[in-house]
Amino acid sequence: MKKISFITIIALLCFLSVNAQNKVRPKKSVAPPTSQLLQNKRDSVSYAFGVYVGNDFARNLKTFPGMEINSDMLLKGMHQAFAGDSVPMSAEFASMYFQQYIMMAQQQEAAVKQAEGQAFLDQNKKRPEVKVTQSGLQYEVIKQTDGPKPAATDNVKVHYTGKLIDGTVFDSSVERGEPATFPLNAVIAGWTEGVQLMSVGSKYRFFLPYNIAYGEQGSGPIPPYATLIFDVELLDINPAE
Repeated sequence: MKKISFITIIALLCFLSVNAQNKVRPKKSVAPPTSQLLQNKRDSVSYAFGVYVGNDFARNLKTFPGMEINSDMLLKGMHQAFAGDSVPMSAEFASMYFQQYIMMAQQQEAAVKQAEGQAFLDQNKKRPEVKVTQSGLQYEVIKQTDGPKPAATDNVKVHYTGKLIDGTVFDSSVERGEPATFPLNAVIAGWTEGVQLMSVGSKYRFFLPYNIAYGEQGSGPIPPYATLIFDVELLDINPAE
């Protein structure tokens, strides 16, 4: 779950203001011809901004933490505030209430993610082919080769596929058809530790607890507190000079 930024909140509120004034049309209504809709530059810019903010709003509303938003009540509150009508909440109270709710929802979701990840790891380490290091890294050897292993300061070339524990692929150099090259000490801790166990040509599967992966914040499509699975093939080692 991503944190909702103040910029996004402002964008959402702008979008709601526009819709509250103009009333929301049914999704299947036929849009007026462009020649009628965009009469001048002001209308064109206003409409373009509405489309831009509306698309962003729709994406964020689908991932609103904790519950499904009642859009009718949301629009009602926005309309009343925008029109200057008396409302049962002051702006200060509404802001405090909203922020407290977001914090609570994020904490609850984080607890669920941590519990799910830990349950997966507890079950996974029972498999005889899985080894566990002191850091909590779990790994499975898919293909073992002999030869030198990289140091943390070396550059390595790898093919990999990264998944969430539900099987969702969030990144894959294999699918892109282009191996990744990077300094081994410049990536997440689980990778720095795990790839040092490998020789060129070997293939390992890593199971990373969130604390040696992307942590409490997550990254891009990777949610906070996510336990991750990586299939990694070490293709080459370039020792640091």
